Amino acid sequence: MIKFGTGGWRAIIGDDFTRENVQLVAAGIVKYAKEQNKTDKPVIIGYDRRFLSESAAKWIAEALVAGGIDVWFLNRSAPTPLIMHTVKDSELYFGVEVTASHNPARYNGIKVIVDEGRDASQEVTGRIEQLIAETQNVETIDFDTAVAEGKILYLRNPFNKFLDDILDLLDTDALRDRGLRVLFDTMHGSGAYPLQVIFHTTRCTVDTINLNKDAYFGGIMPAPTEQTLSPLSDMVVKGNYDLGIAMDGDGDRLGIIDKDGTYINANQILCMLYYYLVKYKGWKGGVVRNLATTHMLDKIAESFGEKCYEVPVGFKYISSKLDEVDAVLGGESSGGLTVRGHIHGKDSVYAASLFAEMVSVTGQSPSQMLAQLNKEFGDFVMVEDDMRFDPEMKNAVEKTLLEDKRLPEFADEIVKVSYKDGCKVYFEDGFVICRFSGTEPLLRIFAESTSKVRAKDYINTIKKFLFA
Repeated sequence: MIKFGTGGWRAIIGDDFTRENVQLVAAGIVKYAKEQNKTDKPVIIGYDRRFLSESAAKWIAEALVAGGIDVWFLNRSAPTPLIMHTVKDSELYFGVEVTASHNPARYNGIKVIVDEGRDASQEVTGRIEQLIAETQNVETIDFDTAVAEGKILYLRNPFNKFLDDILDLLDTDALRDRGLRVLFDTMHGSGAYPLQVIFHTTRCTVDTINLNKDAYFGGIMPAPTEQTLSPLSDMVVKGNYDLGIAMDGDGDRLGIIDKDGTYINANQILCMLYYYLVKYKGWKGGVVRNLATTHMLDKIAESFGEKCYEVPVGFKYISSKLDEVDAVLGGESSGGLTVRGHIHGKDSVYAASLFAEMVSVTGQSPSQMLAQLNKEFGDFVMVEDDMRFDPEMKNAVEKTLLEDKRLPEFADEIVKVSYKDGCKVYFEDGFVICRFSGTEPLLRIFAESTSKVRAKDYINTIKKFLFA
């Protein structure tokens, strides 16, 4: 069974990620497009630098053109934000990115982008799943033949409009005046080229590491976490850089290293950027976060007379709510964010550029700004614990938490409980949430409190209750 999660369809290469299944997904997209009478515009197909990504992109194109839909194809790897931007800017119905984002190297996958450059909703992917299940045979046209017949068009300079639109949103004068020295860990991903262009255009000094294509991502997860960015941290300090920046494999998750080697996590990035946009740039509006993202955003929004909106995990919920309430920014603790006026999905190219602008304008290092936020709004410390599961474990946890709605005895009084996405327990100054990942076989447990000790205690209490 081909199932889409919060970040698209992902599967292990050679097991389920095969040519047959990839083209089944493409056939499902064709059938859905025909149902919606949306076959008169091309579908843009992009791909990251994973093993089989370019080949899989061509397999998808072969099935789309056989189904009567023309294809725009790229002659180089591209980050997911570029595909979203092109769908929005060119007013296309669909885009496809071949990627497994931050998953281990043995995975690959497919993200479906829809009108206005949005992540496909659960309703859309659910219908595509149904259509895939009904498909017996997939018709294809040879890729080179389709190119010769004009059914597949290679786009020239696809990055130009994407880059120009980001530069138009930035205070390029502030960046030029500051002249930051940046060390960029591309993590062997597809976001390398556009961010380098932006930094070179704004006269920043940028050096790169892990720029080469590597299907194994140097033997580490292509996710910008504190653990994976430890080498970058050391190099930033030794090289006397102002910032270290890293992105995941398809350029939609961001990690930051301060000049003293401190890792700046996704929650802190969100808080700093929201504070900067409202306090320094004078923007008006609230902020959107998912259930597993820091409540410091709530405090910051409240201080400006604004509101923080909580949504389920899945970036489509963030972008939808951001549009609904005209929020300034929306993001999640896993490292993705979007800003009003840009695309409707995660974009670490723009986020990294905006972060560099913030450092240039404020004259503060990330650590200095974070200390200012902690002084004004208090300490917020988040801890995460991931556990791999088998079907029996998943069934037992779902029954206990979601069906029977049983909870352990916590040391702190429970304020409320939400079952909007998994089970989230709120305390006066913190929370703990348990939910199953939509992209990997993991039970994710997040907890936030005023200290790491208290956050860990929330996690240990619920783990002991579920698995003792």
